[in-house]
Amino acid sequence: MNTGTGQAQGRGLEVRSIDYVPLNERHGKVSHIGPLWFMSNAQIATLAVGLISITTGGNLIWSLIAIALGTLLGTLFMAAHSSQGPQLGLPQMIQSRPQFGYIGALLVWLFAYLQYAGFNIFNTVLAGQALSASVHVGSGALWFWVVTIIAVVVALFGYDLIHGFERYLTYLTIAMLALLTVAVLTHLSMPAGAYNMGHFHLVPFLGQLGVAAGYQISWAIYVSDYSRYLPPTSARGTFRWTFWGSALGGIWVMFLGAFIAAAAGKNFDTISSIEATAGKLFPGFGSIALFIAALGLVSVTALNMYGGSLTLISSIDSVRQIRPTLRLRVTTIAITAAISLVFANLASADFLASFNDFLLLVLYFFIPWTAVNLTDYFIVRRGHYAIAEIFKADGIYGRWGWPGIIAYLVGFIVMIPFFSAGALFVGPVAAAMKGADISLFIGLPVSAVLYWLLTRGVDVQGETELAKAQAAELEVAAHEHILP
Repeated sequence: MNTGTGQAQGRGLEVRSIDYVPLNERHGKVSHIGPLWFMSNAQIATLAVGLISITTGGNLIWSLIAIALGTLLGTLFMAAHSSQGPQLGLPQMIQSRPQFGYIGALLVWLFAYLQYAGFNIFNTVLAGQALSASVHVGSGALWFWVVTIIAVVVALFGYDLIHGFERYLTYLTIAMLALLTVAVLTHLSMPAGAYNMGHFHLVPFLGQLGVAAGYQISWAIYVSDYSRYLPPTSARGTFRWTFWGSALGGIWVMFLGAFIAAAAGKNFDTISSIEATAGKLFPGFGSIALFIAALGLVSVTALNMYGGSLTLISSIDSVRQIRPTLRLRVTTIAITAAISLVFANLASADFLASFNDFLLLVLYFFIPWTAVNLTDYFIVRRGHYAIAEIFKADGIYGRWGWPGIIAYLVGFIVMIPFFSAGALFVGPVAAAMKGADISLFIGLPVSAVLYWLLTRGVDVQGETELAKAQAAELEVAAHEHILP
């Protein structure tokens, strides 16, 4: 029997995964969304995003402008996805079935799972290095295990513990970031021309803007996982708290990354540069800052394990219909954790270059997806879905959602000439523009408009009537945990 909060009675472990959250289990405050998404960005991996322009020849002032614009742009899409959670009561990726089909959604779920695994590898490496440098005990490999085990425990307890963990960690992190900001502004010397508005270089500016936007859009694939237990009336508040929590956290930490990288020049190293900068404020603060930052990485690793588990369960369910049980949650979290732990030990030493390229790839894969998903939700169906049909292989949304698949693939293909993914690939248009990447501004409108055109014949009123007819049965089935 459920406790009324989606947790297994007596154990506190979350039972629900990809299934619908019934109204009688909705709980929590919408304001809790802000600290969660602030903390998701207030960690070392985000700091590394802020130095892309600096390391490719840009100056500080234009790097800061690119960071702010890119972060605000990407967060706009992310927050729009977050507002879907309270309205639908579903995890983010399962919501792709109405656009891509019961089986067709596997296309984006594959990329989503690769993202979870990729970010967890990076996060585990950084957290292990930070903890090893801060406490001066054990090697990075030992701390990889510690980080993974703690993250697994948090992910297993699930939604409520994740929210609580992030909320209390926010206070500690804000204090650390405030002190680190003081250290940056009072003890670092910026190079000549750092604030010269006349020193504008298009390639590093667009590179920084694109990576910052891509980093924020990359949260979109699981952002409503952490708002789906809120009451349906929380949708607008969810957008605001997600937007400002994530944007402020991202901009603050990326700015710090840009300042530290500009001062360090060619001597920049993520972990040692943070420690050295913080240590300038007072002795020992470097180790304290790294330890608190590592806790932030642990919390994000838990988020990725939680979201990775949901995506893996969704993928299995599309191939072979299953009942989402607690045992399945435990198994899929364990698989996700094992992947990140193994590859963390094999990660490349050239971390920053790899991280930059990875972020660009994430941006490319999810630009057309976010365009299709948001167009469907806000323009085509306007938030009205027959939720019970999402869990039926032969339901009204079909096995293959060709409008979504076509719009996604076309949007991705037209972006290819504009790609500028470092050493991996540079498209002909990007090469002609000396490496400037504007693929974001190509893929989004193409996929959105094409999907809208291809779905002009969707019977939205019919789907809405079906949803109303199934509403009572949906609540009963979800309460009994027996969705079809």
